[in-house]
Amino acid sequence: MKKSTAILLVLTGLLLGAGIAIPLMRVTEKNRLLASKYEDWLKLSVIMQKIDEMYVDSVDHAKVTDAAVSAALSALDPHSVYMPPQTLEASEEELAGNFSGIGIQFNVPNDTAIVIEVIPGGPAERVGMLAGDRLLKVNDTPIAGVRFPQDSMVRRMKGPAGTKVCVTVSRDGEVIPFDIVRGRIPTHSVDAAFMVNDTVGFLRLSKFSRSTSQEFSAAAQELRRQGLRHLIVDLRDNGGGYMDQALMLSNHFLPKGKLIVYMEGRNYKRENCVSDGRGLLQDIGLTLLVSEGSASSSEIFAGAMQDNGRAVLVGRRTFGKGLVQEPVDFTDGSGIRITVARFYSPSGRCIQKSYDNYDEDIYRRYERGEMVDADSMSVESGGIVPDIFVPMDTTRVGKFYIMCNRKATAMRFASDWFDRHKKELQAIEDFGTLQKYFDRNDVEAGFLAFAKSRDGLVPDGAEWAIERPYMLSQLRALIGRYSKLGDNAFYHLYLDTDPVYKAAMDALATGR
Repeated sequence: MKKSTAILLVLTGLLLGAGIAIPLMRVTEKNRLLASKYEDWLKLSVIMQKIDEMYVDSVDHAKVTDAAVSAALSALDPHSVYMPPQTLEASEEELAGNFSGIGIQFNVPNDTAIVIEVIPGGPAERVGMLAGDRLLKVNDTPIAGVRFPQDSMVRRMKGPAGTKVCVTVSRDGEVIPFDIVRGRIPTHSVDAAFMVNDTVGFLRLSKFSRSTSQEFSAAAQELRRQGLRHLIVDLRDNGGGYMDQALMLSNHFLPKGKLIVYMEGRNYKRENCVSDGRGLLQDIGLTLLVSEGSASSSEIFAGAMQDNGRAVLVGRRTFGKGLVQEPVDFTDGSGIRITVARFYSPSGRCIQKSYDNYDEDIYRRYERGEMVDADSMSVESGGIVPDIFVPMDTTRVGKFYIMCNRKATAMRFASDWFDRHKKELQAIEDFGTLQKYFDRNDVEAGFLAFAKSRDGLVPDGAEWAIERPYMLSQLRALIGRYSKLGDNAFYHLYLDTDPVYKAAMDALATGR
């Protein structure tokens, strides 16, 4: 008996060692599934361990871990992502509504950055930097005439509040070094807000940052004081941002108890977001301009206004980004964003488009003809479909325009014009004066001469007849930006040849 028992115990040990399950207890299907899932996840840990034990060279653990996490999340959906510390910081900063820096906005028309705007009250303004200054050096690093990357310029000028940076500029032939103490700089989501006639206002919203609702309310109330009865909000190419800001904006326009959006997922019970009736703009008419670049929070706002009959949407089908991400941040400054639910408009439309060929979706819209033909638009493909479709206008883009665009001829001409007319432009404080300024100055002749002498570009007569209205509007907008009106001038002048804006105004005139 003792010998038989010993043999049985050895056999049992061999079987267990070989990985064969001995039915000493009942295993349910649920237990098997749990074990299977655990083994799947355990494989990742085993692989990382074996790399550490067996790989031929020393292993950069952080690099390998980052790569593994990124790959794992990319297998889920297009918006579940891993962000290393630098990426996460930049993302949070972009949406936070402020950052640390010197407080300037600049363009790089050739190989030298030119200051377009010095933010009022910012560090650069306090030391005397002006619009039109050419940026030569940041500390000891030359950035002019060397095709220095624009994002690298920004990184060198930004930095923690309270730290110093020396920015050397050229002004009217004089080289001036500015020692600047960096400070907190507000980043605006309302790019422009102005009245287009006695009762209609225009507001350009570029993103949904932490300060969006506050900025929007302040701008709208200022327009109301100027006679606002109907507001056109431009959401084109607004990629979204904080969801709560979209809810706040929607709440401004809705009476109490209206569904704004709801969220639902496999492990996320349906959650409704409803207006509280305390909105300040319930008596203001509303039109929204949308495009294939309008995404996420823009689509929540647009869908809520459309489904509640609160606004007319004009433009093209929106992007189709309707996923809810929850953040998980780590002590090393990195973080992940995991999709937990989908957004649905009040009528039950899922905003999110298909993951299939996700990155190529916009190109496929071109191929299907959706950008130029409303009948080619698929209403079941995600996104928000506008009430009034406006096709993309490709008729005014000819060879001359394309070549000017490649060489940044218009932008360079605008900066050259500013150099020669700085005092006049900087003295302009209202739109009427700016229009009179353009009426008495021949921008067209100046631009054609500039394009010919600097870039050897000359349009033929038929080509210029088509492109002329659009290019003149663009030129005036770029030049007007150098006045004290800034982006208000740019967008106001650009609207002259904007087909989506014109369709919105036509709809208002005809009561659509």
